[in-house]
Amino acid sequence: MSEQSWQHAQPGNREVPNSEIVKGYEFEKGRYVVMSEEDFDKVRPESTRVIDLVQFADERSIDPMYVDRTYYLAPDGGMAADAFAVMREGMEGKVGIGKLALYGREYLVAVRPHDRGIVMYTLHHAAEIRGIDAVEELASVPVKVKPEEIKLARQVISMFEGPLNLADYKDEYREGLQKIIEAKIAGEEVVAPSIETPPRVVNLMEALKKSLDSVSTQKKKPAKAAAKPVAAAKAVAAAAAPKRKRA
Repeated sequence: MSEQSWQHAQPGNREVPNSEIVKGYEFEKGRYVVMSEEDFDKVRPESTRVIDLVQFADERSIDPMYVDRTYYLAPDGGMAADAFAVMREGMEGKVGIGKLALYGREYLVAVRPHDRGIVMYTLHHAAEIRGIDAVEELASVPVKVKPEEIKLARQVISMFEGPLNLADYKDEYREGLQKIIEAKIAGEEVVAPSIETPPRVVNLMEALKKSLDSVSTQKKKPAKAAAKPVAAAKAVAAAAAPKRKRA
């Protein structure tokens, strides 16, 4: 229940004991209805660990925005392995949609073949996905763009186009944090690297031209690493699928 609320402290910093903490649903601004564990038990499904598939569709039917988490599925035993392989091959190009009751919750899931196995995605329900019209900042974004700007933008994009291998992208935060940890263990002084602030670019055409010139220059110098594009668009972060809170 996304509207449930917890309050662990009161004015005066008095800690509230667990026995006084309740779960509630905000049905109006500042007004809540208290929910007991018995209320949750009435709708809590029994965990069966069985995926109940009810529909199959083209594997391209699922918008990535609906995907929550990914899990590998594996057969349980020899006979199950044969059925698993048949299901995997039979589902080629398809995705199965169904439900799974696990840990007292019912999940909307999708399953599809992947290499030698099958993967399962837990999905957000449609009601959890915010419509793009809810992003007020997009109201000022032009519907039409000048042809010359589109042409220049596509030139810049084409300079960076190539086969995708996500393994090429490292988690720089994780690697940097690991280096700091190792340095601290070794008793070394940790100095944070200086980060240059990129200049603010106001004119879009000028930004695209600078990006194109920068990339073209780097293409002529293969011995050096490719430069990052100069142009950057300021984006307003708006979560499409709100983070779920535990019931």
